[in-house]
Amino acid sequence: MFLNDNLKIFSGSSNPALSGAVCKYLRLPLGGAKIERFPDGEKALKLEDDVRGRDCFVVQSTCKPVDENLMELLIYLDCLRRASAQRITAVIPYFGYARQDRKDEGRVPITAKLVANLITAAGANRVLTIDLHAAQLQGFFDIPVDHLTGELVLSDYFRAKKLSNLTVVSPDVGNIKMASRYAGHFGGDLAIIHKKRFSGSEVEASEIIGKVKGKNVLMCDDIIATAGTVCGAVSLVKQRGAAKIYICATHGVFAGQALERLAKAPADEIVVTDTIPLTQEAKKVKNIKVLSVSAMLGEAIKRTHRNESVSSLFNSV
Repeated sequence: MFLNDNLKIFSGSSNPALSGAVCKYLRLPLGGAKIERFPDGEKALKLEDDVRGRDCFVVQSTCKPVDENLMELLIYLDCLRRASAQRITAVIPYFGYARQDRKDEGRVPITAKLVANLITAAGANRVLTIDLHAAQLQGFFDIPVDHLTGELVLSDYFRAKKLSNLTVVSPDVGNIKMASRYAGHFGGDLAIIHKKRFSGSEVEASEIIGKVKGKNVLMCDDIIATAGTVCGAVSLVKQRGAAKIYICATHGVFAGQALERLAKAPADEIVVTDTIPLTQEAKKVKNIKVLSVSAMLGEAIKRTHRNESVSSLFNSV
């Protein structure tokens, strides 16, 4: 039984089910806090547990509504700091604004860096997150970052399926590294799709580098946002004679027309994790399956609390 009064885990409003599952894994009660709204819409937070001198973790994904969930996280961090917590770790299963990580044209911000600065200024001593859109985002923080990967959970699931005659397909050139790792996990072949992007939500999968005819196909990505890329890729591999098609991603953002596209796509299964809770609309898409990252997060929290290695978790991939 893992029970330690010096460790406190609090939940934001974005994903209370995941926070509860993490506490269940650790056999700890969820930290008490009351979150209310003033009549003008401002949020008010009050901790109901004593945190003085304790090791505190706040679990909050900055998913939709992004700005509201981010602001709540900042309020939580400031509250814990002013309540004299010894160490504060921001556990951010899904880190919003991660894709705004560079100036790809003139007169635009680097919002991912801004958010990193805000989290640090609010009082976080550490960050624990899963599958940042680019690993180098860790360098945006001036505090330690433990960067976990959904591959730990997703690989176990597909390994148990014992898929034969497998080709892992990268839906775009930027995802080749991840696809290569998955191909290595399962001993499958690798294929890459060349795409043309016309706008933030409009893409066209135009050609496949590799063989998919008669193959079981696994498409892996870190995020499914508007699903334009992955659905275009699924249609293309189906046209080229793929047998069963599986899609997996750590973060199911499902923005814009994503759910409509996924419901129509010829995919046998779409597997995501619970870094972002499914909406009621997403639950209606029958082939979406959700895996929990609670055990992985719980183990990382336990090891952080005990000052043990977190990177050794990756040895099981």
